[in-house]
Amino acid sequence: MNMAIANITVISHTLFYLLGIPGLEDHHIWISVPFFISYVIALLGNSLLIFIVATDHSLHEPMYIFLCMLAGVDICLSNITVPKALAIFWCNYGGISLYGCITQLFFIHSTFVAESGILLVMAFDRYVAICYPLRYTMVLTPSVIIKTSVAVFLRGAVTIFPIIFLLKRLTFCKNNLLPHTYCEHIGLAKYACANSIQVNIWYGIFVLLITVVLDIILIAASYCMILHAIFHIPSQDARHKALHTCGSHICVIFLFYIPGIFTFLVQRFGKHIPPHVHILMANVCMLAPPVMNPIIYGIKTKQIKNRMSYLLFRRPR
Repeated sequence: MNMAIANITVISHTLFYLLGIPGLEDHHIWISVPFFISYVIALLGNSLLIFIVATDHSLHEPMYIFLCMLAGVDICLSNITVPKALAIFWCNYGGISLYGCITQLFFIHSTFVAESGILLVMAFDRYVAICYPLRYTMVLTPSVIIKTSVAVFLRGAVTIFPIIFLLKRLTFCKNNLLPHTYCEHIGLAKYACANSIQVNIWYGIFVLLITVVLDIILIAASYCMILHAIFHIPSQDARHKALHTCGSHICVIFLFYIPGIFTFLVQRFGKHIPPHVHILMANVCMLAPPVMNPIIYGIKTKQIKNRMSYLLFRRPR
């Protein structure tokens, strides 16, 4: 009996199937419409933003360079997630290899961490511009911008890279049907056989704390100091101008973090909520920032708004 048990070979799944949004299969075609529209807007809007900053020498300043980085990350995030979702909705093609799934989730998580880092860097840019305006060009030199940019992307890659090995050590034999439109770390890990995924869970929490949570704390601290400096400016017009320069960034911060925090809380405490609601909210977190960021900056930033009007409608700036 013991020998028979010992001879049983556990077959690990190497092919998985993303199901899209279980429970709403009959509505996949209709759900694909906002996905596709959002994808097109994200690609066109962020590409136009990068083009405007790249071709207008008056916009070659740290704030707009960081904005270009944000737009580039948003394009990457859209390309990583939406095409596969559309393949599921349109062609019912959700097949993905284990390594393909791990690759997708690596780029999703590392890109998400990188975007959080860029928002932190943009908060630091506004802090220096408002609190130390005379030292702005001395602090944010081209060398500092390059080093900061490299550090942001390296942090995203380095912190997520161990997840690849944490997943490769697992044996997947429970199921190969993933109820989602894209692969994510714990969503894949929970399909492991008898292997303990406690390490995966704790490492995921650790990464969240040292990246996104830390970024939120530092951004909040930056804006506390920014507001303190603004309300000590004697001129009301100068106060209004300083607040206006932060308006776009604050909107983008709330758009990026609030849906993510809300989704995290719902996943942890909203066990009674149907699974398709969780999946839809997770997709909103991925779709909303790439779609809305160029619109927000296009509306609230005068230089970009004027340049967009000139390019799209040939109106003089």
